[in-house]
Amino acid sequence: MNIKNIHIGDLIRAKVEEHQIPIERISRFLDRTEYETEMMYHSKSIDTDVLLKWCKLLKFDFFRFYTGHLILYAPQAKIDNIAGGKGNTMIFRKNIYTQEVKDFILEKIESGAMTANEVVERYKIPKTTLYKWIKKV
Repeated sequence: MNIKNIHIGDLIRAKVEEHQIPIERISRFLDRTEYETEMMYHSKSIDTDVLLKWCKLLKFDFFRFYTGHLILYAPQAKIDNIAGGKGNTMIFRKNIYTQEVKDFILEKIESGAMTANEVVERYKIPKTTLYKWIKKV
């Protein structure tokens, strides 16, 4: 799984094949034609309302791939004094590591593509957190 370049259509197709759900059922659930449903498998991105329906149908959170991407690739930013410091804006906090993110990082280390220190520097993951993950494996 490439968290940097997400192709949601491929991920959906894999889950559909895993659950062996007929295209007719999917099309009825999504309120789309079979052709439109098939075309979603080739789409790199999908409207969030439609993706939410896929999540419900397949009982799987596809949004977690995007969360993992944000954790690893969103620029670090410190948000201070936005809107006068009144705290009336939503703040994205990058402190949730999904299992996919952990697997991605550990695979980089195990394959020798990156060292633990390189992971810490590039992705800003605390050393103690990273070494806990390594110890569990």
